[in-house]
Amino acid sequence: MPEPDQDKKRKPLRSPTPDRFQMPKVFLVWIIIIGALVALWVFNPNNVNPAADLRISQVVGLAEQGQIKSGTIQQELSGGRDWAIITGETKEANFTNAKNEKTAAFRADGRLTDANIEKLQATGLFDERPATTFLTTLASQIIPFMVIIGLLYFLFVRQLRNAGKGAMSFGKSKAKLLQRDRDKVTFKNVAGCDEAKEEIAEVVDFLRDPKKFQKMGGKIPKGILLVGPPGTGKTLLAKAVAGEADVPFFSVSGSDFVEMFVGVGASRVRDMFEQGRKNAPCIIFIDEIDAVGRQRGAGLGGGNDEREQTLNSLLVEMDGFDTTDGVIIIAATNRPDVLDAALLRPGRFDRQVHVDLPDLIGREQILRVHARKIALSDEVDLKRIAQGTPGLSGAELANLLNESALLAARRNKKKVEPIDIEDAREKVFFGRERRRVMDDDVKQQLAWHEGGHAVVQAVLDDGSMPVFKVTILPRAGSLGSMTSIPTKDILLQSKETLLNRICVAMAGRVGEKLITGSISSGASGDISSATRVARAMVCNYGMSDLGPIAMSDDQDTVFLGRDITRSQHVSDQQAQRIDSAIANMIDEQYKRAETIINEHRTSLEKIAEALLEHETIEGRHVMEIIEHGEVRSPIVSTKPIEESVDASADDKGKGKNEPESGMGAAGNPAPSPA
Repeated sequence: MPEPDQDKKRKPLRSPTPDRFQMPKVFLVWIIIIGALVALWVFNPNNVNPAADLRISQVVGLAEQGQIKSGTIQQELSGGRDWAIITGETKEANFTNAKNEKTAAFRADGRLTDANIEKLQATGLFDERPATTFLTTLASQIIPFMVIIGLLYFLFVRQLRNAGKGAMSFGKSKAKLLQRDRDKVTFKNVAGCDEAKEEIAEVVDFLRDPKKFQKMGGKIPKGILLVGPPGTGKTLLAKAVAGEADVPFFSVSGSDFVEMFVGVGASRVRDMFEQGRKNAPCIIFIDEIDAVGRQRGAGLGGGNDEREQTLNSLLVEMDGFDTTDGVIIIAATNRPDVLDAALLRPGRFDRQVHVDLPDLIGREQILRVHARKIALSDEVDLKRIAQGTPGLSGAELANLLNESALLAARRNKKKVEPIDIEDAREKVFFGRERRRVMDDDVKQQLAWHEGGHAVVQAVLDDGSMPVFKVTILPRAGSLGSMTSIPTKDILLQSKETLLNRICVAMAGRVGEKLITGSISSGASGDISSATRVARAMVCNYGMSDLGPIAMSDDQDTVFLGRDITRSQHVSDQQAQRIDSAIANMIDEQYKRAETIINEHRTSLEKIAEALLEHETIEGRHVMEIIEHGEVRSPIVSTKPIEESVDASADDKGKGKNEPESGMGAAGNPAPSPA
């Protein structure tokens, strides 16, 4: 923490929004214009009491009769030397105006002879005004146009010249200021990324005490790029930096800079940095920077002019400010491979902080942070939940607890119980249960298929990937599933582990063929998974007789502009050897699965019977059948919350015996159906 005297020397932070409300100038001008028009209409004498049109001879006759109350004579040079306009009012309202109303006001214009002038002057009731000149006439015609042109200049031209921000503030930055008092986030709210917090903590120290680094001649990085999968807490980590340093936090998305009009994005970038300088020290956070920072000149069409101009402006602005100003740029992306090289060089984004998926300890910490707002029962073990959710990000863990809370509320419970969290986990991973109307033959086929997966997985498991649950209830795209959850984070996989995955994937078809004597399309997902693992072992991992040679044909997308044409990495003879090695590997594991299932046929039959009776059994029941030959612990059957429709409209066109995408998929290290 900085010393008290250092806090006094710090530059006071200026709030970007004034304390008192200020009316925009444009609205003030419009209020003045509308007020002037209303005043002209209200105080116009023709609106109050419109005058009646008379002839000059009538006015002279009324004057001689003594009926004129007052009047004015104004000569007009434009109509001739003897042309005049006479206005006035009689003593009584004896005339009718254009609105068919009685009025005493009158108006007359025409040629006025000397005799008529003498008669009107003799009454002493008329005042004479000087004749209008050419200049006054010209001024009366030009001044209204000048006023209109001035208003147009103020409303449009002046806005266009206002620091290149565009008309009506169209080019202003869309960066939003985080309210420090209301939305303050600190490192206590961030869990599961201790390494990233330690690496970014020096930014907090610099913002608190910049002189500490300046005395040593060091400079804090101008830009920090947070890289990691979606949902790992990159935005939350940036907010925590601003909260710990107690400085303004501006947040903007990369897509806010890209517009249809060329030049608007660059204008918004300049305005964003201008706001940052005015509120320094501060943090500017650009989320999803890959939307504006993609490689220039990439793509089949040669790139995007608007996006590239915006990127050029961003590069120039990052070179134009110094870290001594206290403005630090933090950006986040999950696609660092598509960013332009000029954006990642030292001097711009000097440092890349990787925010990876949390490990076992990190998941437990994240669950404890999100569990503060949820009423959990004492039976809930967050450590066990963390063990059963490998590969999940912080956002997915928060969603898991939220789904469990919603599920407990629908079940009219006061607290979230372990069964609610397990059901929510299955719903998040595999989708909600769909109770279809299936024939007995299909159910039996499903039971033997999933039982085959369960038997082989239980036999081959060394304690690191036990069977968690087996079900024949449809979920998402599978008619049944066998779930195995790792007891620890899997960082490396041996050749034996990968071969076991292929063997477990093939076990479903083996069990299905053993009872029915034929095969079906239910093993399509298993076959795809096994082929994918075998190809990776041969081409990427070097786990075959072909040797440790990389033979994959991975290529970048053509829209990056790197490799538009496809090139062949292996010869035709080598490709044939690869296909042969993959086929031999899968065939060997298929025969291995047959051997295991034949040895444990009795266990498979009892597992299938339990599935047909209860539809879902847990991993401990599978182990009890294999070890003791029977189920010893009670099987708890969960009923759906709401009565589901037997057959939805989408299923009417499908056969009851035809699965959507197979009975399941096997062999994934993360919790997944098998």
